[in-house]
Amino acid sequence: MSEQISKIQTKFTNKVLDTIEFRGEQTIIVAREAIHEVLAFCRDELDFQFLVDICSVDHEQHPRFEVVYELATIDDSVHLRVKAPVAEEEEVQTVSDLWKTADWHEREIYDMMGIRFSDHPNLKRILMWEGYPFHPLRKEFPLAGKPTDMPDVAFTGVAPMEGGPFVTSSSACDTVSAEPRAKGES
Repeated sequence: MSEQISKIQTKFTNKVLDTIEFRGEQTIIVAREAIHEVLAFCRDELDFQFLVDICSVDHEQHPRFEVVYELATIDDSVHLRVKAPVAEEEEVQTVSDLWKTADWHEREIYDMMGIRFSDHPNLKRILMWEGYPFHPLRKEFPLAGKPTDMPDVAFTGVAPMEGGPFVTSSSACDTVSAEPRAKGES
């Protein structure tokens, strides 16, 4: 067990649910309600200044989701994975106040999985349009997608770059010839 994991366990005795060491990678699983406090401790006391990624997993069992935080030290010498189980209707405290980059990661998780982040400064969809009723990365979402009332905007008007500085050749025989290039270049 790493020194960092030991310090987290000592500080948050009843909030640590499990620890895992696999192939040199350290993972700690903490209670959802303690995630902000634990991550603040990791940043301020353990020197994990870099939030590499935030993602989520749909397990289709209770608790349904898991939010996963990948942390690293600035010199990239130490990595830590922090996980928190999240039930279907629960919210997770945002960490965008700790790391600005968490803003877009949390928005993507909300958009694709439906997990809400409390106190997030701008929790709205980032990939799908507002009002889209589904969350495409949930396991019940069909691979072929679902019908939608969204108009097919790709063919409804003038192409946004028409008349611009680049040209393409969609009828080209190979991909090199079809690549966009400046007008007048062959």
